[in-house]
Amino acid sequence: MKVITKISDLQGELSHAREQGKSIGLVPTMGALHEGHAALVKQSVGDNDVTVVSDFVNPTQFNNQEDLRLYPRTLDADVALLEHIGADIVFAPPVEEMYPEPDTRQFDFGPLGEVMEGAFRPGHFNGVAQIVSKLLITVEPDKAYFGEKDFQQMVIIKEMVRQLALPVEIAGVPIVREESGLALSSRNARLSDEERARAAGIYRTLRRSLSFYPEKTPAEATRFVTETINNIDGLHVEYYEIVDAHTLQPVDDWRTAESIVGCVTVYCNDVRLIDNIRYK
Repeated sequence: MKVITKISDLQGELSHAREQGKSIGLVPTMGALHEGHAALVKQSVGDNDVTVVSDFVNPTQFNNQEDLRLYPRTLDADVALLEHIGADIVFAPPVEEMYPEPDTRQFDFGPLGEVMEGAFRPGHFNGVAQIVSKLLITVEPDKAYFGEKDFQQMVIIKEMVRQLALPVEIAGVPIVREESGLALSSRNARLSDEERARAAGIYRTLRRSLSFYPEKTPAEATRFVTETINNIDGLHVEYYEIVDAHTLQPVDDWRTAESIVGCVTVYCNDVRLIDNIRYK
């Protein structure tokens, strides 16, 4: 496995692979890797001849500079994990390599980007689109892999690929969870054992809310999830939205969409956690 820090070196390496007719998979990450990331990498390794994993904490998608400062950075451990599970290339550039000058591009995702994370983290998805588009253009993968935990992000990336007409397939990989049900996240490293146990109540509550479909209303399910999680000491719901899985717009009747997902963001003290569950 190779660790590469320069775009020119990465593109040179990949051009050789393409000349040999090899397929290329990309797994974009911000490092601090865990078994959720490993599932993405393993899927890519199984699907492609060459798997590239980017390990880059992208500053343009943080609207909270303290969150950026506290984001865990564990490159040595990441490299050891990726070598163990069969990645071929780790792309770990410095910030100035990805942003030799400010990226002033502005993306418009319409209603997809105005709800949930878009409403609570202004500019976040523009930053995501900036770095993911740079990576897709740099690597030119056949497939790129994203975790379904960041459900809204995955939908928006698919829209970005459509807008830019990039020849890549975006593959979603199911959420990986701890034994307690807590969705794996790099932010979990900031939780104490007690906080981690309390945060397990997020998914436990989402699971219980499935009983509201289809006899009760989405509004009743939303109220149940919000109140139940808020009643757990140390947890506070920022939002819970039950949405059309394609448009990301809230639904007030289960019959109005073919596929419906509930998306939640919860603060466990000062650690921001996200999760989701599919109703149908």
